[in-house]
Amino acid sequence: QVQLVESGGGLVQAGGSLRLSCVASGNIFSILVMGWYRQAPGKQRELVAAITSGGSTNYADSVKGRFTISRDNAKNTVYLQMNSLKPEDTFVYYCNAKGANWGGPGTYDAWGQGTQVTVSS
Repeated sequence: QVQLVESGGGLVQAGGSLRLSCVASGNIFSILVMGWYRQAPGKQRELVAAITSGGSTNYADSVKGRFTISRDNAKNTVYLQMNSLKPEDTFVYYCNAKGANWGGPGTYDAWGQGTQVTVSS
């Protein structure tokens, strides 16, 4: 069992910044990819940014140049620095981690509980 705990969401004015954090714990042998997704009510969850254990990153076009994903492998933690926030960035943000367990079942695809980010105009 792998648990993800997010923090750092909240209310911010347009143009402001927030930093999200997500810590993974539990039966973790390795974390191959950590990422952030976001979802509006009734909509499909979408990828915001992801980072591999080697540091390769991938961003949604809508956040390129404004958001930065980073991770601390020693702490099993991923961060999302969000700058120049816009009202359209208002979503619930979810942390995701994919990797391998010690013993069975072998691999995991874990999600956090979500953290609300609200950007006011």
